[in-house]
Parts: sequence; structure tokens; C-alpha cells
Amino acid sequence: MTENSNTPTLTIDDKTHPIDSLSDIAKAQLTNLQIVDAEIQRLQQQLGIAQVARESFLTTLRAEFTKLG
Repeated sequence: MTENSNTPTLTIDDKTHPIDSLSDIAKAQLTNLQIVDAEIQRLQQQLGIAQVARESFLTTLRAEFTKLG
């Protein structure tokens, strides 16, 4: 049987299967992975923002220290 090239597939550990052939448990876990990946990306963006803010605060603090002599 030839797979349609437009059929969504999932590859894990060099094994590829059509998503439609996955069990309900596997599909739920795939959804969970997608949610967690999105949250990790959001947190990485938040961390980037916090790091930039920290550098800005440190730069300002250094400037204030310079004023003290």
C-alpha cells in the first residue's frame, strides 16, 4: 500500500508512522508534547527578556557606582 505524501507522519527513533495510525494514548501524548514544547519556547522567550532587563539594571547600577568615585 502506498502512503499519500500529504499524510502527516511522526518520526521517533528513526521509525515513522502516519499520525492517523497512532493509538488514542499516543495521540494524547503527541498533543502533550506539543503543549510542553510551546511552553518551553514561551519560557525561553521570557528568560531572554529577563536577561536583557538584568543587563540593563546592571549597566545602570555600574553607572551609579561610577558617580560615587
